[in-house]
Amino acid sequence: MTVRNDLRNIAIIAHVDHGKTTLVDQLLKQSGTFRENEQVDERAMDSNALEKERGITILAKNTAINYNDVRINILDTPGHADFGGEVERIMKMVDGVLLVVDAYEGCMPQTRFVLKKALEQKLTPLVVVNKIDRDFARPAEVVDEVLDLFIDLGADEDQLDFPVIYASAINGTASTTAEKQDEDMTSLFKAIIDNIPAPVDNSEEPLQFQVTMLDYNDYLGRIGIGRVFRGAIKVGEQVALMKLDGSVKQFRVTKMFGFIGLKRIEIEEAKAGDLIAVSGMEEINVGETVCPVDHQDPLPILRIDEPTLQMTFLVNNSPFAGREGKHVTSRKLEERLRAELETDVSLRVENTDSPDMWVVSGRGELHLSILIENMRREGYELQVSKPEVIIREIDGVQCEPVERVQIDVPEEYTGAVMESLGERKGEMLNMTNTGSGQVRLEFMVPARGLIGYTTEFLSQTRGYGIINHSFDSYQPVTPGQVGGRRQGVLVSMETGKATQYGIIQVEDRGTIFVEPGTDIYEGMIVGEHTRENDLTVNITKMKQQTNVRSATKEHTVTMKKPRIMTLEEALEYLNDDEYCEITPEAIRLRKKILVKTERERAEKRRKLAAQNQS
Repeated sequence: MTVRNDLRNIAIIAHVDHGKTTLVDQLLKQSGTFRENEQVDERAMDSNALEKERGITILAKNTAINYNDVRINILDTPGHADFGGEVERIMKMVDGVLLVVDAYEGCMPQTRFVLKKALEQKLTPLVVVNKIDRDFARPAEVVDEVLDLFIDLGADEDQLDFPVIYASAINGTASTTAEKQDEDMTSLFKAIIDNIPAPVDNSEEPLQFQVTMLDYNDYLGRIGIGRVFRGAIKVGEQVALMKLDGSVKQFRVTKMFGFIGLKRIEIEEAKAGDLIAVSGMEEINVGETVCPVDHQDPLPILRIDEPTLQMTFLVNNSPFAGREGKHVTSRKLEERLRAELETDVSLRVENTDSPDMWVVSGRGELHLSILIENMRREGYELQVSKPEVIIREIDGVQCEPVERVQIDVPEEYTGAVMESLGERKGEMLNMTNTGSGQVRLEFMVPARGLIGYTTEFLSQTRGYGIINHSFDSYQPVTPGQVGGRRQGVLVSMETGKATQYGIIQVEDRGTIFVEPGTDIYEGMIVGEHTRENDLTVNITKMKQQTNVRSATKEHTVTMKKPRIMTLEEALEYLNDDEYCEITPEAIRLRKKILVKTERERAEKRRKLAAQNQS
């Protein structure tokens, strides 16, 4: 069996923030892929504005470097479980993985998640213990943790015999020992070439090219990115596209691209083992196979993780609708959601009875909030409902998604965390003392119990706690109420501008969400009540001016700082009877029914209906 020794295909996998994207930067720079005078951004692979701001990778991306006459194709994958759909498909395109683990934090939930996907595909692992320069780095213990994780996930003997490289991506150094770093990353390049298998060269056989990612370009239309598993493909060739539904479409390959550095380069031909992008097929989808017209032999269809969370997206109908956005109609909203489906295969958009409302399902809160944030920046106005988990029927039993949660907290907060997760039907798996007063807790928690939990967790641990969670499995539904917000809200009874005087009058009733001068409408949520019921308040009240001087001289009153929510916090905060209104300028929480008397009537009807059912 001949192999292509001039090529290696690898994916870089890791938990969020363990430094994969920075590592790719250094590999790009040190391989001589860039010209001497070429300006390269930090975390060059995170090309999207949101990725740069949040410091996370959202979309899997590919690049290629040349090192000693070997082309190394590198796929940088997201670490968040919400983008697991991306990770799973990437594993099909490569022959080995670089598992990056933080030398201090060690194995985290997403390390487990991404490694499980790699081992299922029988890929060859190479472990990189990164951030070796960190204070309190504990490389020997971390390697033991990684080994335990491999054993736990059922790795075979070959996979357990993994090589380890110790690196500091930020400094651009690596070595085969933990004690001393070499001057550059030569030892990592060598480890990749020596340990990752070269692709099989079967380019004489009939073509098989499978699409694992989609891109879209206004000039070229849909672009299918994937790997040539067998044979060769040329520009201008007539080929057959084996569709997911079993039908076959013929098309001509109009353009093909290879990858080098951060650029796409036009190529005329590609053969077995190459990662390429192909245009010319308008209706291509992830998982479909391109074959010769006379030899139709599709590869197995790729399984894409089903969505676990859904939200209702609807046209903005608040009193401020159309003030701040460019795109406000249902037609525009639907077009934008359908356009997202062109490239995001983990997303689902379903129509409802109303032409102004859609049910959008995704892999998690982060997945959906990234879509909403992108739409907001593009000038869209919309409203969304509270996120809900998707219940599935498995073997006649109603099942819900359950998450594996890992928490690192100072010792004094463990009691409060265990109690609050117990109330959310969490089951504790493990508790370890990691030294220096830190405790690591592991739980299994129903996904609906985690909606809205992050804010409560951060206030419980005074911001010192770190929480990570990833989807584990579907389990039978836990009976009863799980999670949800305990406090009621302060709802505005007037439309106008919030005043300092009005806010100070109601401050003792709860936490305020708006600043003086903010435009307010009736039914808008302006704060959180200290009790469990909702309270209508007037924060637009002006101070009555009189010409009589007060006997007691006026005191200067200081106002507490309002709590301004991010988009994710606002989505987590929602209750069933509320919407989050999102515009390019603002994020507002509101009641679905704006007028107080109508809300009260609806609540009475709901209670009556509940009594009649019971």
